[in-house]
Amino acid sequence: MLNDSSQRPAAAPATFDRTRAVAMARQTLDIESSALLGLKDQLDQGFADAVAHVLACRGRVVVMGMGKSGHVGRKIAATLASTGTPALFVHPAEASHGDLGMVAPGDVVLAISNSGESDELAAILPAIKRLGASVIAMTGRSSSSLARHADVVLSNRVDKAACPLNLAPTASTTAQLALGDALAVALLDARGFREEDFARSHPGGALGRKLLTHVRDIMRSGDAVPRVGPATAFTEMMREMSAKGLGATAVVDSAGRPIGIFTDGDLRRAIEGGADLRNLCAADVVRAAPRSVRDDALAVDAVGLMEQARVTTLLVVDAEGVLVGALNTNDLMRAKVI
Repeated sequence: MLNDSSQRPAAAPATFDRTRAVAMARQTLDIESSALLGLKDQLDQGFADAVAHVLACRGRVVVMGMGKSGHVGRKIAATLASTGTPALFVHPAEASHGDLGMVAPGDVVLAISNSGESDELAAILPAIKRLGASVIAMTGRSSSSLARHADVVLSNRVDKAACPLNLAPTASTTAQLALGDALAVALLDARGFREEDFARSHPGGALGRKLLTHVRDIMRSGDAVPRVGPATAFTEMMREMSAKGLGATAVVDSAGRPIGIFTDGDLRRAIEGGADLRNLCAADVVRAAPRSVRDDALAVDAVGLMEQARVTTLLVVDAEGVLVGALNTNDLMRAKVI
């Protein structure tokens, strides 16, 4: 096997200057933050044209870029797709060998190249135009070949790279990433994209669970819901609470509507108060006006109600106010809503 020294990391210096390392890091952040502020001043009607192009797009946004621009492009495509704009990433070199078939008439190609002279992009631009796709160029050079062939140009020009050798893409890729985020945010705003829409494309994430999980999805229902009538003997009410394991029971009227609740905490307070509970019934100890939530409410709203009322159990009712379920903080935790 050949001994390829190019794959080895550079030799560690004999001494390591910690102070210089921190100073270099601060300098990098200063340069990149300045690049972002400069990017804001470059925004013009070209940005609005880019947004309009994407909004009018009959197909998808196809993001392309080589090297570090390609890595940024993958992130931009993912951000667009998760915020209401169908998008995918296609590698320009692979596009020259068949993957250009992923581009269809009516698509918008977002081509990213800081120099604007990427050979791989230049080779496929004529074919992209023949397919009937429009091109938005994101480049640091408005006079580049990419910019000249584009329908719209987004400038990500930076004055200085953070790399002291001026070789590794640093501030330019930061600018590309931020400009991609700006485009995605402008598009989601123009589309009226809401939290609920975001959750639909993130069903497995924490936000998806919060915005897509309804109370009816996680509540206890049917025979699992402890309930008694107001005339139920106290001892029988205790059996119902113990059997259902909720730590509380609803007290309902003849129509099944909750008129009160009795919890483990209420039991403890009654015992501490010295009450003789043996001859009492549910109506004697019930706490009236129980906190309840509709079954079609979001589970996260149930969490907010619990926190506001400082309770750990909620009764669940339907549109007619009839008891259909119950839930407590353990149910919400199991569903990973909290």
